[in-house]
Amino acid sequence: MADSPLHPSIVAMVSLAANIAANHPKKGLCQLERLRGFGIAEDQIDMMVDIARHIRDEAGQTQDAAFDDEARLVVPVAVSPAPIPVAEPVKVACCTPTAKGNSCC
Repeated sequence: MADSPLHPSIVAMVSLAANIAANHPKKGLCQLERLRGFGIAEDQIDMMVDIARHIRDEAGQTQDAAFDDEARLVVPVAVSPAPIPVAEPVKVACCTPTAKGNSCC
């Protein structure tokens, strides 16, 4: 199988999604303009942005939950002598759909 470079529209789409998911300060606006220049439909761009935002938000929620769980473990006894109830871990699907119903898998 010969190596072939990715089409520039695919590179722009991946880069835009990564910029959004990473909260990059440049926001991926350059890639957005490239995608529009390639004639990528707005509904396809919207779907990709929706998925990238969903992954970003899900990652933030997971980080926040992990912080909250770990922070409870280091509460000084003098402040909270009663044991802190620990909730059962919630099983999370490897991929949840976005609020708009788009699958990120």
